[in-house]
Amino acid sequence: MPATKDRTSRNRAASRPFTLWREVLTAYAAPALMAGTAGVVTGQQDLAVAACTSIAGTSAVVAFLVGTWLRHGGQPRRWTTTTPRVALTAALVITAVGAAALLGWFTAQWLPAHTPIPATPWLERLRIDLPVSAALATIIVTLRWRSTAAASPT
Repeated sequence: MPATKDRTSRNRAASRPFTLWREVLTAYAAPALMAGTAGVVTGQQDLAVAACTSIAGTSAVVAFLVGTWLRHGGQPRRWTTTTPRVALTAALVITAVGAAALLGWFTAQWLPAHTPIPATPWLERLRIDLPVSAALATIIVTLRWRSTAAASPT
């Protein structure tokens, strides 16, 4: 029996509504499972712990913030639906990564120098974990939102 291609699967995915809680849950679970598995398989306990804390936590928070901003109370801003998808995604990624990088620097560098919090290796991980997690979450949420915003009448 020849394999047939399901032509409706793409339409079903595009027509599924953008639900913020699902996006946030996915933004937490996906990196936690992937990075956690990688940490366990390679024997990197710090990666396994970071997977469920800084990596997945940052992804979930960024997904919530970006998704909330894009939804704009149920009425998306006109320019977010008319701007080319790549340009909108790039602008949001640059903003999110910049904010996450500043937060990672602040946490890893400034806090130990100005407070009694000691400099530890897990604080140094934040310089990389936060911007990378923010970039991935922003890209996925923006593209997902844009695919549903384009499919629904505005």
